[in-house]
Amino acid sequence: MKAIAVVPGRREVKLMDIERPKLGSPSEVMLRILDVGVCGTDREICSFQYGTPPAGSDYLVIGHESLGEVIEAGPRAGGLKLGDLIVSTVRRPCMHETCTSCTTDRADFCYTGDFVERGIKQRHGFMTEYVVDDARNMNPVPKALRSVAVLVEPLTIAEKAIEQIWSLQVRLPWACPHTKEKGMGHCHRAVVLGAGPVGLLGAMALVRQGFDTYVYSREKAPNPKASIVEAIGATYVSAENASIDDLVARVGNIDVVYEASGASQLSFEVIERLGVNGIFVFTGVPGRKAPVAVDTDRIMRSLVLNNQVVFGSVNASRSNFQAAISDLAAFNQSWPDAVAGLITGRFPVENYRDLLLGPAQGIKNVLSFAN
Repeated sequence: MKAIAVVPGRREVKLMDIERPKLGSPSEVMLRILDVGVCGTDREICSFQYGTPPAGSDYLVIGHESLGEVIEAGPRAGGLKLGDLIVSTVRRPCMHETCTSCTTDRADFCYTGDFVERGIKQRHGFMTEYVVDDARNMNPVPKALRSVAVLVEPLTIAEKAIEQIWSLQVRLPWACPHTKEKGMGHCHRAVVLGAGPVGLLGAMALVRQGFDTYVYSREKAPNPKASIVEAIGATYVSAENASIDDLVARVGNIDVVYEASGASQLSFEVIERLGVNGIFVFTGVPGRKAPVAVDTDRIMRSLVLNNQVVFGSVNASRSNFQAAISDLAAFNQSWPDAVAGLITGRFPVENYRDLLLGPAQGIKNVLSFAN
């Protein structure tokens, strides 16, 4: 079967012909892969910044944003049946009995660092025609979401972040009147840094939670990203026209910053302007660049005196995947054109080099393995 892989030892990215997998236990399921999203992580692996093949293999099949269809299921496959659409989780737990996170189905908080991740670390990913995995790692998706379900995995980043925001903010009187009717974020303001797929999906999640949401991005409006932001009821602000101070003047007290840019200098400049009782969420991982100047005294003073919280969020649990599926269905019902607009194009497998090694273009590009 076809598979897109990196060979780190030879610094190669190639379309390979590898052996088709087989079921190995009663709880395993075989998926025919339909769509795989291309993201910054894939591109960074293809530039050999990281990415580790499984033990005994000199190559790593990449890809972690997947949509597949069940074509074979073991007798203990948890009720999954032929034809079910599936989005699979990415991280698998470490094998240490002392890791309380991994032993309680929260490998996204693994203490040891010995987890494995499909398509990233020590486990082959989904940029291939067929995949076998345990049913417990699979999340059924309604068939009505077939055209957009590949967006579930990047949406889980926002779902996990919002879950953590609520768990943190219960420590103070943060809820506003009519919260139940208007969403937990009602009367609060959120700023999203970056208008890539993770940022736009995060903006959708924040709007759905009731936040007055602003997306701050480099591109000058009008552009397709700005159109999506406006369509969901958020506000697009271009860095071409507005400085960070201009943004703060427009927003007011910033209650939540959802960083999805990977730009460290921008992020720390915004941290300095985080509002009272605010939360700053990092989701981007910047590449290695020259150091940037940071006013550490100002940031530390603000964190202490304004009861602020800064945290990072990566990967997601099965519960976050299920929340993402539910929210994506709600997005698709409320803003079908905006959700569809997130996917710039679907391309045959043979186009992999342009998407993985060429200039980044559009919002979300998808490799389609379906005939």
